[in-house]
Amino acid sequence: MYEKLAAYAAKQLEIDISEIRPDSTFESLGIDSLDIVEMVMDLESELGIELEMENEKITTFQELADFIDSKIN
Repeated sequence: MYEKLAAYAAKQLEIDISEIRPDSTFESLGIDSLDIVEMVMDLESELGIELEMENEKITTFQELADFIDSKIN
């Protein structure tokens, strides 16, 4: 899941995927809360699942990937 997230973010932000690491924070890459909501909505649509994140404290790509994996499995 991490690779999918990184590829998506790289495309949306128009940056090289090598700039995104598992411990990269959204803030460090200039990703704001609106960008995160859009990404999550796209992933929900693509994966056919609901990702309720209101009570989650997710700040890195790996944390988001782990959260999504927990909802899929």
